[in-house]
Amino acid sequence: MGVSPVCPDGRERPARTLAGLATDGADFRQADIERCLLCRLSRLLEMPTPVRYRSADEDSARWLDFAFRPGDIVISTRSKSGTTWMQMICALLVLRTADLPAALPHLSPWLDWLVVPQQQVYDHLAAQQHRRFIKTHTPLDGVPFDARVAFIVVARHPLDMAVSLYHQGDNIDRGRLRQLTGAPPPSEPEPVRRPLHPWLLDWIAGDPDPRQALDSLPGVMWHLRDAWQRRHEPNVLLVHYDDLRSDLGAEMQRIAAWLDIGVPAGLWPELVRAASFDRMRQRASDLAPDSGGVLKDHRAFFRAGRSGAGRDVLSAEELNSYHERTAQLAPPDLLAWLHRQP
Repeated sequence: MGVSPVCPDGRERPARTLAGLATDGADFRQADIERCLLCRLSRLLEMPTPVRYRSADEDSARWLDFAFRPGDIVISTRSKSGTTWMQMICALLVLRTADLPAALPHLSPWLDWLVVPQQQVYDHLAAQQHRRFIKTHTPLDGVPFDARVAFIVVARHPLDMAVSLYHQGDNIDRGRLRQLTGAPPPSEPEPVRRPLHPWLLDWIAGDPDPRQALDSLPGVMWHLRDAWQRRHEPNVLLVHYDDLRSDLGAEMQRIAAWLDIGVPAGLWPELVRAASFDRMRQRASDLAPDSGGVLKDHRAFFRAGRSGAGRDVLSAEELNSYHERTAQLAPPDLLAWLHRQP
């Protein structure tokens, strides 16, 4: 593992391996060398090496060389679990206006999405002057856990998330996505999609490696279980999708207080209206996460956003099977919080 050419105390040094630090002839006193080594070892002990998550269009390794700033906000969610909603809330709180100066994906880039070149994302974020709020679908164990950074994880009932994911699949231009990521065309025609009900039953019963299939039921629980274990960390906030639906204003004020963002009282009604689902759907062209032209219909991205859609699809017996399955994947306290009725 290479050592940074700058010691945490600001002194420059040549890059070298830890093993060769004291023997490479660099013009450092022994005390300097020992201090640099201790600093590096301390940082390694405090910050475990992130897990690498890769898919056809995402790579969490992009986080490794990203330069965080104190106060950065990282929004970590599973797909169709309120990611864009939380990005909008952060934009409204940070900028304190409903009249955003740019499209939401421009204000809040998706750092590990392969559609946009890595350096382009880095340069764009480096140029931002406001407090940064960055999107990812990577679990927290795949992002450097910097104590200076605020991590927000939004959780949604997995069945509702799955139904939204199913419908979202019809709204993605797969050919355009392959073009942007450089993926080869499929060798065989894509199979015809099954109807929602049998698809959802397969999704519940599926048992892939969660690290390889983060939008599977095991993958969703993997992501949320890791966040749940960190919920008492001072820089981690868990938000339930149904709380945003039931009392958006109260949740926005809770998030603002946690982020230490002051909002004038007179601004709250305007900001809360701007974060409502209906208003965001009206502004779909500015808010949908589609900087590469991958979505067929921006308004369809904000399809319904309701809770209970997944449970409505299943019979009582099938719903019991779902709960038996999730009991194998997550602790009871997480499931009680996740599955509570809105």
